[in-house]
Amino acid sequence: MSFAKPEYSKKQINRAGDILISDDASLSDRVFADQVLTNYRAAHGYPINTFQATLRSKLKSIDEKAIVAQRLKRTPSIVLKLRRFEGMKLARMQDIGGLRAVVSTVARVRKLESSYMQSSFLHELVSSKDYLADPKADGYRGIHLIYKYSNPRAVEYDGLSLELQIRTRLQHAWATAVETMGTFLGQALKSGQGEEQWREFFAVASAALADLEKTTPVPGFESCTTQQIYERLHASEQRLRVLEKLRGFAIATDRITTERGQGGYHLITLDSLKRTVSIRPFAVAKLEEANIAYAAIEARTKSGEPVEAVLVSAGPVESLRKAYPNYFLDTQVFVKQIQRFIEGLQ
Repeated sequence: MSFAKPEYSKKQINRAGDILISDDASLSDRVFADQVLTNYRAAHGYPINTFQATLRSKLKSIDEKAIVAQRLKRTPSIVLKLRRFEGMKLARMQDIGGLRAVVSTVARVRKLESSYMQSSFLHELVSSKDYLADPKADGYRGIHLIYKYSNPRAVEYDGLSLELQIRTRLQHAWATAVETMGTFLGQALKSGQGEEQWREFFAVASAALADLEKTTPVPGFESCTTQQIYERLHASEQRLRVLEKLRGFAIATDRITTERGQGGYHLITLDSLKRTVSIRPFAVAKLEEANIAYAAIEARTKSGEPVEAVLVSAGPVESLRKAYPNYFLDTQVFVKQIQRFIEGLQ
């Protein structure tokens, strides 16, 4: 199995991060930054792979139908995060390598969280964020666990950080809808940015979901009854025609192209203008080649093309749509649930 190894010092990695957000960097500096980022991001592949095996093992006794996915953070997301948070350095970014478990219920989220909290890992748990007990103001809910990797049999990866997200299917559906709408509006809704009316809709939608799942209310909705939340949701949806828009975004099956071949990894590319998705498989032994192809697509994104790519591992191709519905503009779970809330008013 071929995994990239870190080739640059923390000082070089942080310099690359500074170049990525610079407005006047030279061409040679930008080439250097791209090379460093490509290697540094790819180096997270080995730690992610070992963490995924542990995650799947834990889920066997918690939720056998859980969705498990892993991804390397997209360059635009890395750059945005470097710009948003003053003092943020690339070598300290904790979610370049990420895993996600999507389970059926809040109880199973808690059970999986507890299993990790009680594990005797060599890896250091450096941060845990409970967005179920303390939802974000924009409505985001879920559990985030940040680990610093440690392995005496692969010390070259020691110190790399990984983020594990644990969500219910409804929380995942909400996050998918936020990303999909953000793609078409050209607004970073996922990062809490964008027009207030859209941020308000997703906050009230999350409030309705939190009420359904009986978790802590979203900030601003603590004193609202279920009826009041549904009424606000209905009014916001009617004003923006959200469900109509999301239904229209969905990509038809005949607009999804899958290259032949078996792959432990898949490069998913969404063209939001043409409404097409391409899936390119890569064998595990060709992970380095996959990372190069990933970087090439992101260079097109940087030049202004309406394309988004993500390199993922989520099992068979048929599992990709469930794990990464936003790359297929697939928000049907969210749409159906919001429709149920609105119908509950009648």
